[in-house]
Amino acid sequence: MRQSQSFGQTLREAPGDAEVASHQLLLRAAYIRQIGSGLFSFLPLAYRSIKKIENILREEIDAIGGQEILMPVVHPADLWKETGRWFEIGKELARFQDMGGRDMVLAMTHEETIGDLTHKEIRSYRQLPQLIYHIQTKFRDEARPRAGLIRTREFTMKDSYSLDADYEGLDRQYRNHYQAYFNIFNRVGLPVIAVKSDVGMMGGSLAHEYMYLTPIGEDTLIVCDSCGYSSNRQVAVFRKPEAPVEEALPAEKVATPGTKTIEALAQFLGIPSSRTGKAVFFTATFVNKDESSGTETRYDRLVLAIVRGDMEANETKISNAVKAVELRPAQTEEIRAAGAVPGYASATGINALVLVDDLVSRTPNLVVGANEEGFHLKNVNYGRDYTADIVADIAAANGGEPCVNCGEPLRASRGVEVGNIFKLGTKYSEAFGANFLDKDGQSKPVIMGSYGIGSGRLLACVAEEFRDKDGLMWPVSIAPYHVHLVMLNSNNPVVSETAERLYRELRKAGLEVLFDDRSEATPGVKFADSDLLGMPLRLVVSDRSLKTNSIEFKQRSQSERQSVPVEESVSKARSVIDMLFAELQAQVVPVPYKD
Repeated sequence: MRQSQSFGQTLREAPGDAEVASHQLLLRAAYIRQIGSGLFSFLPLAYRSIKKIENILREEIDAIGGQEILMPVVHPADLWKETGRWFEIGKELARFQDMGGRDMVLAMTHEETIGDLTHKEIRSYRQLPQLIYHIQTKFRDEARPRAGLIRTREFTMKDSYSLDADYEGLDRQYRNHYQAYFNIFNRVGLPVIAVKSDVGMMGGSLAHEYMYLTPIGEDTLIVCDSCGYSSNRQVAVFRKPEAPVEEALPAEKVATPGTKTIEALAQFLGIPSSRTGKAVFFTATFVNKDESSGTETRYDRLVLAIVRGDMEANETKISNAVKAVELRPAQTEEIRAAGAVPGYASATGINALVLVDDLVSRTPNLVVGANEEGFHLKNVNYGRDYTADIVADIAAANGGEPCVNCGEPLRASRGVEVGNIFKLGTKYSEAFGANFLDKDGQSKPVIMGSYGIGSGRLLACVAEEFRDKDGLMWPVSIAPYHVHLVMLNSNNPVVSETAERLYRELRKAGLEVLFDDRSEATPGVKFADSDLLGMPLRLVVSDRSLKTNSIEFKQRSQSERQSVPVEESVSKARSVIDMLFAELQAQVVPVPYKD
């Protein structure tokens, strides 16, 4: 490709609203352009990289038996009503009506479509197992798109779906994807870890997320460097301390003016915060389904969660425990309307669904609210003084807590989710009646798995990882071009003829070449643009180099330059690119599976 004809102009400065480095560089280097909140156009350079990512996705999923299909972006809402997600998912699901007044949705995922296809196509155990996938656009009406391509509203994903006759088959396909995903990320050079995660709106029994560790991540990961335990903080567990063994003392009401926080309460009473109970209120949304009419209605209920005062309540664990479709912090007026006093709330005498952390339930003589302004209760014991609707682990794990497996301190880290895998089980097949006849002629639901990677987010994370102060530094596997051929002093016929011949010969050797043939650009501009665009190898043809019958070679990831004889430059470029591919391929190794 001749740079004089390329579509898109580089920028000296990024727009002020681009906060993270990958977003800034992709804009400056004319890879992407934003047309609205969370909506981006991919210009030619980015689209070449996206296609390379998608081809790697295809190769790795094909290698484990995948068959590629294509499903539509627009779905009849009836499919989503069958699974209940039409009612369970909030405003992020884009809903509209067609010209016939029928409810429709823009797909944010494709489990419903797969469930419908499976119902129509699978009849016998002889047709199983199956693995099908597609690479398709999706839309999620994110309230707060951020960080360029890291969180967008419209995006492209590779979704694969496994169909099995038994759970052993699901286990095999899940583990095949577990390794295939590491292969994919290693082939693009991105370091990731796999962590256990919440199944969320997808449902099912198990999920893993692939996380790129970076300070710009919006997920918190909990990791043990000693034994390898890793989990998203949403579902992470830790080794809780043993509760003190002591006699239950009589409850006592004490005046505690101006102590609406645990810190103020502990300081006022001269006790550690671990001797207190923390009351946290949420408003949960539930869905009530009328089986006779098939209709579903949403309703809200106040939830009171109690954890030990030195710990935090985990919203995801609470949401899962109460089986809410949405959960948000309760407002003051909602708390008061339930008969509770903010800052001094108690589990007794209020209209709320009460959850208690399992450590609180076995810890004696805690100080908790008296549900009266300016007063707390000392020596409160679970079971004697109050009870809960649910007792569960609802405490959030933090860095420094003991690992649940080995007891060593956990570490917290930020990360971006770049892939996920789910054991869906029979949730969607049962919703659509997607059954098969087994060897004994018995009808059974197909057992499903779902596995996704977003190509745009992956591109952004690679850009975030491989860059320096001057620009991007693409791994060779997804670089838009292998070689950036830069011609200086184009008015010199010898320089021009040599550069043109090299352009032809490099391409003939199977290399992808971006040829900077611009006559108006100064050498300084050309070098700055070359660093900004980030191709793996730069070749410079100039008056100066040709005086010694040589071409200047420089790998983008290295500072050293070298002179290569003109007649050897094509073979040398081919060997450098082959070496870079081999280095990436050497990273594709088996990874032990972690439950």
